[in-house]
Amino acid sequence: MSAVAEVARFVTEPEARARPSFLGVVRRHSILLIGTVIVGIVVTVTILAPLLAPYDPTVQSPGGRLAPPSAAHLMGTDQLHRDVLSRVLYGGRLPLLVAAVSVAISFSLGTSLGWISGYFGGRLDRGLSVLMDAIYSFPSLILAIAIVAMLGPGLLNMIGAIAFVYIPTYFRVARAQVLTLKEQEFVEAARAMGGTHWRILLRHIAPNTLPAVMTVPSFTIADAILTEAALSFLGFGLPPPTPDWGFDIQNGQKFLQAGYWWLITFPGLMIILVSVAFGMIGEGVNDLLNPRRRRRI
Repeated sequence: MSAVAEVARFVTEPEARARPSFLGVVRRHSILLIGTVIVGIVVTVTILAPLLAPYDPTVQSPGGRLAPPSAAHLMGTDQLHRDVLSRVLYGGRLPLLVAAVSVAISFSLGTSLGWISGYFGGRLDRGLSVLMDAIYSFPSLILAIAIVAMLGPGLLNMIGAIAFVYIPTYFRVARAQVLTLKEQEFVEAARAMGGTHWRILLRHIAPNTLPAVMTVPSFTIADAILTEAALSFLGFGLPPPTPDWGFDIQNGQKFLQAGYWWLITFPGLMIILVSVAFGMIGEGVNDLLNPRRRRRI
């Protein structure tokens, strides 16, 4: 073999070995793909609920009171003759909306405060860290219940309460990343070239913290869905007859001992399914963005 052919083989073969196959990519990121597919299906079904629901979820439907699952009502009916399947399809709108908006708010505020606190340090950093630690010390569900109880039930109050309790999570992750990055050589070089504090923070440090911060939202969305369901179960959500998984569980639990299991089973399964799917997405994103957790095929 000529020297040229030997060099060509040496250069091309590692690239061929390093290029993963389609099945290898699917196997490596199977958790992320499965979670994304489940969430995509649930979101699509929820959006298309007016087209997919066989009955109006807020009015009585034919079939009788507390009718078990049948061909006419695949998930049965409740005590007001309402179709459970229709309420399950519509009931995902409020939890998904509340979780998405509240996590977007907590992500924006918590990450921004973490950047500022970690970069500038001093009394500002100490004050914000103490405040965030104080908030973080309370269980998220208990704190959200306390806030909504003070503000009163309603969509905006529920979003604000859930957003508030997750701000410290993003703050701590962003601050820890900034504390590590601000001593790196590329930051020192930016300072030596005359870069202002805000330019260095926003252009050089903040973008490098996003891979770590972006692994958090999927986990907090899963937790936010459970928190929203708990708040609705306790009566802090939208007033009836608005379909909501948490409220429907609260409505059906008093009939459980009488054998009407379908009233809480199907809404409960939807909450579990969506929460687990978002958790899978978070785990998959963590594997994707964290080089230490990447596995070679």
